[in-house]
Amino acid sequence: MSKQVVALLPIKAHSERVEGKNFRDMNGKPLFRWILDTLLEVPVIEKIIINTDARDKLKENGLKESDRILVRDRLPEICGDHISMNSILADDIANISADIYIMTHTTNPLLSSNTISRALEKFIQESNRFDSLFSVNRIQSRFYRKNGQAINHDPDKLVRTQDLEPWYEENSNLYIFTRDSFRRTNARIGKSPLMFETPKLESFDIDTPDDWEICNLLSSCITADSATLS
Repeated sequence: MSKQVVALLPIKAHSERVEGKNFRDMNGKPLFRWILDTLLEVPVIEKIIINTDARDKLKENGLKESDRILVRDRLPEICGDHISMNSILADDIANISADIYIMTHTTNPLLSSNTISRALEKFIQESNRFDSLFSVNRIQSRFYRKNGQAINHDPDKLVRTQDLEPWYEENSNLYIFTRDSFRRTNARIGKSPLMFETPKLESFDIDTPDDWEICNLLSSCITADSATLS
């Protein structure tokens, strides 16, 4: 692959709903290490940029910069719980050159290197039609408004869920874009995005204590499988 590919992995010190989650131990290593190790397994990723307000905390948890890992101190004006992620990405893009940017979160510990590679390959293949890519969950279920009104089906004409029109949920696992697409929208999703379905068991995003428990359980299975294979 001749394209220069850079991964953006923002890591902040504070977490609102799951205290200290980015550095909390998940089956033998801090949460941030799960997705970082996965990104390192993707050979076409030349650099991983960690934009952070927690350099010391990362160092305490064993993170070392290398030829593939660069830690950038987050500017004070883009620190805090209510700052748009796009503002953080804009700072990285302005300072780090690449043909293609891949962005993911520490809160996506189960995302695999194979899925990331497939998404990147798909994006490159379709780059003449789409300017960006984002990961989604495909959902075929019956939805209702708060008042009980059906949204995507007729309760009087029961249709099997597998026959319903699929809906797609942005799952915050993976974004792929270019400098030009970001410039047009000031966002990681461009004007002509490609939706990419990620495997269900990889598509968790840790927002709540329940999410943590689910991912902790599933990651223990991955750890056990790896130990058995070795």
